[in-house]
Amino acid sequence: MSLLSFVKEAGEKLIDLLTPGNANASEQLKEHISKVGLGNPNVQATVDGDKVTVTGEVASQEEKEKILLAVGNIAGVGSVDDQITVTGPVVVAAEFVEVKAGDTLSAISLRVYGNANQYEKIFEANKPMLKDVNKIYPGQKLRIPK
Repeated sequence: MSLLSFVKEAGEKLIDLLTPGNANASEQLKEHISKVGLGNPNVQATVDGDKVTVTGEVASQEEKEKILLAVGNIAGVGSVDDQITVTGPVVVAAEFVEVKAGDTLSAISLRVYGNANQYEKIFEANKPMLKDVNKIYPGQKLRIPK
């Protein structure tokens, strides 16, 4: 398990999520995971300041990584403590990159693969959180498949 860092000032704003004493934070996070298109996974989340701890079980490494990114790419979240267990086959984890100002998926593809035309691979790896190849923002973390 690991602790992933995120840019606190970047990401979707969920009202009251990180308000101290918010008893509904875990439910709000589960709703967010579902809303971005990841279904209703068997995970729980707790909030402590700007750190979110995610526990539970998922079927694949890809599902785990997408859930961690969906939770971490929320404004105010500074880190995500990954306590999720993968029940399916063990596969190599994807890398994560942080979007920089002026980045496009093509630019990121060129940087990580040496070929700008592989941007679609990054886009597909980040669905359903990404809905448009032109809708990324500085500070956002993305999955980079091998």
